Amino acid sequence: MAKIGQQTVYYVGLMSGTSLDGIDAAVVSMAGDDVELVAFVTCTLEDKLKEPILRLNQPGFDEIDAMAMLDRALGFAFADAALQAIEKAGLEPKQIVAIGSHGQTLRHRPQGIDNSLPFTLQIGDAATIAEKTGITVVSDFRKRDIAACGQGAPLVPFVHQRLFAQANKNIAVLNIGGIANITYLGANGLVLGFDTGPGNMLMDALMQTMTDARFCYDKGGELAASGDIYQPLLEDLLQHVFFKKIPPRSTGREDFGEDVVQQIMAVDMPDADKMATACAFTVQSIVASLQHLPEQPDAWYICGGGAFNKHLMQQLREELAPAQVQTTTDIGLPVEAVEAVAFAVLAERTLAGEVNTLSAVTGALHDVSGGQVILGKNAKVVVNT
Repeated sequence: MAKIGQQTVYYVGLMSGTSLDGIDAAVVSMAGDDVELVAFVTCTLEDKLKEPILRLNQPGFDEIDAMAMLDRALGFAFADAALQAIEKAGLEPKQIVAIGSHGQTLRHRPQGIDNSLPFTLQIGDAATIAEKTGITVVSDFRKRDIAACGQGAPLVPFVHQRLFAQANKNIAVLNIGGIANITYLGANGLVLGFDTGPGNMLMDALMQTMTDARFCYDKGGELAASGDIYQPLLEDLLQHVFFKKIPPRSTGREDFGEDVVQQIMAVDMPDADKMATACAFTVQSIVASLQHLPEQPDAWYICGGGAFNKHLMQQLREELAPAQVQTTTDIGLPVEAVEAVAFAVLAERTLAGEVNTLSAVTGALHDVSGGQVILGKNAKVVVNT
């Protein structure tokens, strides 16, 4: 809670996830422990950026030049998104203390390759964002945790605790983006978090494959709702090696990318059944995550793009009963804005020199303050904040 006379400061959070459905930008005001969303925009990720992102998610030849150019191009796109959100908030760039930018993940290898050095790679040039906006930028939030022998993900449980924890309830916050991740907030103050598996990623990729890219996603889950689950395929999918891992764990396209899409496409059945099975795969992988929680949640708060999939939400309500299942919109924070808000909060903690990544979630040797800082024209303001 803000103290009387405590100064209100403004931050921007930027998020572009594995679904590639846009760049989310949130302007957030902070005063003490109070965090409020001031403005939010989603900027379309143009095809000229999507295509190289998807291409560079797979190993190939002559990647360095392509990656370096994409890094700069995404820097400009992220800067534009930040400026649009600031304008929508009725503010000027000079009023913003800093931008927290997650970047676009190209690789996430918390176990390394063949048990070699673990690494993670997000691009979206922070220096370009700082140059175009004039605002200090905090980026590369995952790497410090990786260096401390953690998974580098998920990062948002730290913020979920600040936004959603309740003293008398066990709460689960479920973000369904391309990948789904869960935060467990115990009534006793315990915080856990981990990736559950695929979120929207497979459903989106299937829709694009089945329609020759005429449609990017199954709107409202309508196609899935019209199909039947093919149980043998669902059981095969649930045998994926990722589900044998005990948290802390994290995942991405490396586990649930094109290979799994082709596994589903190879089965001779109607498109609606493929989509219904993919949706059930997401649901059942979330349900399976319950075995890793110390107690059953009393309430679930759903955020991310998956919250707009009515069929997915209905299945979750049925599977997670009798727990109450709501969206974060229902309790005051739009589902599409939660992750962008989180990176604004993480940036504020970085600049304060305080912990913003929890070892209880990532498995690191200790809690860390993640994020690298590129000072903007407002450097004196940042240093004195």
